[in-house]
Amino acid sequence: MGPLALGLGLYIGLPATSGHADIATFLSGINRGGERWRVVLTRSPAGSVHQGEIAFNDPLVTGALGDGAGIDLPDGEHIALSAADKQADASPDEDRVNRKAKKGRIVAVTPVTPPKDFTAGSILERHSALTRPLFDGAERMVFARAKIKGKEIEIATAFYKKAPPATDRSMSPTVASLVTSDKADVLATAYAPAAPDYARESPFDSILKKDESGGRFIPDISPEDHAWAATPLPPEVFGEAEQKCLTDAIYFESRGESAKGQAAVAQVVLNRVRNPSYPKTICGVVYQNKDWYNRCQFSFACDRIPDIVWSRATWNQAHEIALAVTAGKIWLPEVGSATHYHATYVRPDWGPTMKRLTQIGKHIFYRTYGGGWS
Repeated sequence: MGPLALGLGLYIGLPATSGHADIATFLSGINRGGERWRVVLTRSPAGSVHQGEIAFNDPLVTGALGDGAGIDLPDGEHIALSAADKQADASPDEDRVNRKAKKGRIVAVTPVTPPKDFTAGSILERHSALTRPLFDGAERMVFARAKIKGKEIEIATAFYKKAPPATDRSMSPTVASLVTSDKADVLATAYAPAAPDYARESPFDSILKKDESGGRFIPDISPEDHAWAATPLPPEVFGEAEQKCLTDAIYFESRGESAKGQAAVAQVVLNRVRNPSYPKTICGVVYQNKDWYNRCQFSFACDRIPDIVWSRATWNQAHEIALAVTAGKIWLPEVGSATHYHATYVRPDWGPTMKRLTQIGKHIFYRTYGGGWS
């Protein structure tokens, strides 16, 4: 009974030829619907499977499977079946690796061309200076002190883009077109203090420049002008009576001229107020020697012709120009410190004794040589 039981156990426990065939059929994928076992191989998280094989001790069974037999993993990998006596590839690993495709298993250094818009200060081969520094060469890099003292505002304003000047809405367009300064004299109450106009000056200028005039208008004269022209006007000139005298002079002397020509006449009158040789008020300058028939300073004041305003609109413009020139919002550099003018159709005796400056409309303007009459 013992040998019979032992034989029966060996028959049942050991796989027969049909068992080998069943396993081979399962591994080759022929009968995928009826397999009774499933083996799942997963990729190792530490690496990848480059080549996998399963060897069988029975050369008859594995040999009958043929090429291509194996197991398809869920991720697409294929595990081939091979005989037990199959030898590994004797070629060394470095001969079987495609180094050209893998670039020799090192990080490739590919030459990089400089960008199209590179500057002379671009660093193209910085690694060469770091790995092979040249301490004994003639070329040195040092930090030099920049020579910018006194040029801070000029350098700062170079980075500020100025916009076109804004139109002054406090006056008519005709007079506004002549404005040369957005800051009026502090005594000209008709003009409110102007906010910083960054179209004319940069924020750096408005903050860093010191106002040494105390808000008074001082003409920006040229080196050829007389020094007395760069003085503020007396406070009395902003009064109503003084402004009327200046308006009368503009209207009756140059009402047929352009707005610029009228402003030039007003500037001459105010220059005489600044000049020590003339009266210190506008009315005193305009009506000086008014009792001398045709021999006064301004012809309308002593021609014995009634001074009647026939055009109220023209007189209003003259009044606006008078205030703008007095406040310093209009200063004509070409007229400068001129104290005389005459019409083109007359030839006064004093003309050749003075410096001719410019002609605006029908008026020619002069500056004295000695600062007064001479």
